[in-house]
Amino acid sequence: MFNILKRQSSSPILLVVVATGISSVVTQLLTIREFLAQFQGNEFVIALILFSWLIQGGIGTYLSQLFSKIIAPTSNMLAWLSLIIAGLPTFQIILIRELRDVLFIHGSSVGFYQTFAFIFLTTTPYALLIGFVLPYSLFVLRTSSPNYPGSNIYMTDNLGDIAGGALFSFFLVYFFSPLKSLLISNLLLLAATYYLFKYSGIRRAFSILCTALIMAVLVLGIVFEEKTLSPPEGRLAYYNESKYGRIEIHQDREQYTLIGDGIPIFSNQNTSIAEETIHYPLSQLSDPRHILVISSEGNIMEELEKYHPESIDYVELDPDLSDVLFRFGLIKKIRGLNVINQDGRAYLANSDKIYDAIILNLPEPETYQINRLYTDSFYAIVKKHLSPAGILSFSMEGYDNYLAEPQRQKISSVYNTLSRHFKNVLLLPGQNIYFLASQSSLKTDIPDSLNRKGISTSYVSSYYYGNLTDDRINQLKELIDKFAPINTDIYPQLMRIMFMQWFAKFSTSPFLFIIILTALSLIYLVRITKEEFVLFSTGCMAMGTEILIIFAFQIFYGYIYLKIGLIITIFLAGLLPGAWIGSRYGSNKKTSLVITDAILILLTGILIMAFKQADYEIPLSAFLLYGFIVSMTCGYQFPTALKLIGDSNPAVTKLFSADLIGAAAGTLLISVAVIPYFGIIWAAAGLIGLKIISLVIMATKS
Repeated sequence: MFNILKRQSSSPILLVVVATGISSVVTQLLTIREFLAQFQGNEFVIALILFSWLIQGGIGTYLSQLFSKIIAPTSNMLAWLSLIIAGLPTFQIILIRELRDVLFIHGSSVGFYQTFAFIFLTTTPYALLIGFVLPYSLFVLRTSSPNYPGSNIYMTDNLGDIAGGALFSFFLVYFFSPLKSLLISNLLLLAATYYLFKYSGIRRAFSILCTALIMAVLVLGIVFEEKTLSPPEGRLAYYNESKYGRIEIHQDREQYTLIGDGIPIFSNQNTSIAEETIHYPLSQLSDPRHILVISSEGNIMEELEKYHPESIDYVELDPDLSDVLFRFGLIKKIRGLNVINQDGRAYLANSDKIYDAIILNLPEPETYQINRLYTDSFYAIVKKHLSPAGILSFSMEGYDNYLAEPQRQKISSVYNTLSRHFKNVLLLPGQNIYFLASQSSLKTDIPDSLNRKGISTSYVSSYYYGNLTDDRINQLKELIDKFAPINTDIYPQLMRIMFMQWFAKFSTSPFLFIIILTALSLIYLVRITKEEFVLFSTGCMAMGTEILIIFAFQIFYGYIYLKIGLIITIFLAGLLPGAWIGSRYGSNKKTSLVITDAILILLTGILIMAFKQADYEIPLSAFLLYGFIVSMTCGYQFPTALKLIGDSNPAVTKLFSADLIGAAAGTLLISVAVIPYFGIIWAAAGLIGLKIISLVIMATKS
């Protein structure tokens, strides 16, 4: 295999294909991270990006065939397209940043359809070009070598994709900002394009000028990078791309606000929230000595200090985040404070320490990373780390006078899940709804308890009785639906409810979108050949499994922002050896496709059993190995199907399109239609069902 690739690398066209693969994967991963930072870090956003990218790639592949019929493919045209591809990612990232606050209110949440439209439109130019260039490169090669194998261009592209994924996952993500990463990842493409210009007979001076112009675009992007992140009000006091997310501190006069995932999550001037967070739970305890705080809120350390605890363990996943909070005075360093930079759930699972109070400062469970701290399994872990009279406290979004049904179901699900582990669960309504859970009795007259302890407050002592009457507390308790589902890791009911709440907030529904997507998929399926259906189902299986692994990784580890590149790289890495084996040894074509379909069904069955039996201890290496084997099996099928229908230009285009469209359908159906409503297990079962249909079709093919 390496000798073949070595011989191919002497061609400037193949060098462009490899360089384009590197550039495109890094751009895709940076685009995902950019949207996660701009649109609340939701996994559904990842799915929308991948869907848009894949469907546009499929359209671009189809357009390349039409274009090549009208105008003969040339290396000169390929060079111009490659030059555009090198410069376009900088404009794409800047466009996402600038248009986000132009089209939507700064710091506000955005509806599903608006998010999808924004993603689709901003990624269209680049994704279409990437889909266009790969088959076009093959058509250019075949102008001089008519029998050039289509599977070779597929493998060459995979080689670039793997290199791009590895470059991002092991180097760029740790040391460089997004636009600096784009410059580094496009250097080889610029060099390859210059080489291709020379190969095409373009004058040297003109080639240098064109390449230098795109280099200037990439450099200017770096120069103006921080300016593209400046807030509409105040100034950008701090900016950093950490391993776990984007950290921004906005300053408006004396107020500092931490921006995470595009929304304000932390301020140094929010006394009421700080008092409620600390005094609601600690007023219930006679002498709280050991306290655990998972994530933080502005000014809470000053309130904690009033109880003179012996130890305060503050757990924050991102060390860069905790450092900047102390640097800007958003968190005060007090006696007994111990900072632990680890995932909160992982810390508790591996700790023996017992606490009098565990206080969670979490956003709404809109991601699998956050949802894992609202599940039945997590509450079981928390209970083991509380003293006999210990208390767990956290809050969720509150309401004024009317509790919408999705929000009622959300609160009910959390309440019912908590009640499985704690004898007493108290809900305190207000701007936020506070959950207090303990084995001991809980008091509602918090100002009286604070007075007895001699603890002074500004907000709680003055406004508590006016806001939290017994009637309001009892009314909220009566609204709890006792039949609301328990939230678990494998069946994340809160994610389904949050998904529905996302639509309800904007008076829309996901069902129209799902129906349209399903109808378009069915129309496409009735028009394709059996071989194309195999590749469609394989693309669906590959990306559906990748989405399952991404979501499952969130459940078990909780920090997808760091590892998303590694997971995608592993799935890309398996395609190359799989395609090489299929190209060289896939002689019995029909039988090979049937056998590999059966292997994919078996592998997905193993994944289901692992989810059911692993007791939430699946190691990272197992995820990665599984992804590699699945992608290698999928990669084997492309050259095998190509041999079955003939290696002509139209055949290559059809199979490329079928694979990309299948991957797009799998991405969106699994993430939007299946996992939120039926859970990960049934999503995997659905993929098995699709592959069984594919197997039967090929087995009965005459």
